[in-house]
Amino acid sequence: MASYFLYGIMWICSFLPLRILYFFSDLYYYPLYYLIRYRRKVVRTNLQNSFPEKALDEIIQIEKRYYHHLCDLFVEMYRLWHIPEKEMRRRCVFKHTEVLERYYKQNKSVIGVFGHFGNWEWMTSYALWADRNVDFYPLYKPLHTKIIDKMMLQIRSHFGATPIPKNDILRLIIKNLKEKKLFMAAFIADQTPKKDNLNFWMTFLNQATPVFVGTEKIATKFNLPVISLHMRLVRRGYYEVDFVDLCKDPSKLAPGELTRMHTKVLEEQIKLAPEMWLWSHRRWKHTRESILMSNVE
Repeated sequence: MASYFLYGIMWICSFLPLRILYFFSDLYYYPLYYLIRYRRKVVRTNLQNSFPEKALDEIIQIEKRYYHHLCDLFVEMYRLWHIPEKEMRRRCVFKHTEVLERYYKQNKSVIGVFGHFGNWEWMTSYALWADRNVDFYPLYKPLHTKIIDKMMLQIRSHFGATPIPKNDILRLIIKNLKEKKLFMAAFIADQTPKKDNLNFWMTFLNQATPVFVGTEKIATKFNLPVISLHMRLVRRGYYEVDFVDLCKDPSKLAPGELTRMHTKVLEEQIKLAPEMWLWSHRRWKHTRESILMSNVE
């Protein structure tokens, strides 16, 4: 029952203009940071481990900016549900789309890769900028609560994107390639792999980090060019997304090289604007030492 109530509240709120929603975002910040202290320990630990060279005062400033961004991210996500197309085009501008068009003209589909940086939910509005003959497949993990999962699907598909459960993407790619239908499949590649799939590790933000290799496996299997999506906050409520060629021919790369490439690209973005990444995510819940100990046991 609570889920249906939340659905109704969010549906109503999604019609409010962002200038009003940002007022509520500013109000949310204080209880979230100072009273509820939502994952403050996780955020502080992640920041200190990632930037050991920074003094505590600087870490706290980044931390506070992150929580302001998190509150904005929340209201921006629900506004996406009913935001007008004209306004969305102004607020999230996709630059250098010719990078993709060049591949589409060669009848090549592409893999897009990015992280939980900026407002990744607004990236689903790329469907507004894509050629109508190109399908856009952002990958997602289905939620256990059906009504909330339905809500998120409605939000993410508002402008014509087709969200795909991550376990279904391989079959869909095979189907599209057989039918010669062009597409871009968008992978969020900074998620923590499952415990039984911690096979690839690299240094990321000063820490040994298990990295998801699904993007590389699929790109290599079908030799699909890989594009990196760079998101930048221009000012509050306005973003730019840049498309950058990462790899034109994944089959020529050594195992692990493509994964290192897109992870390093994300790392550089985070260093430039650290408050824009999802620090409240338990990205380093697994360590090599803990995995070795569990294997011994």
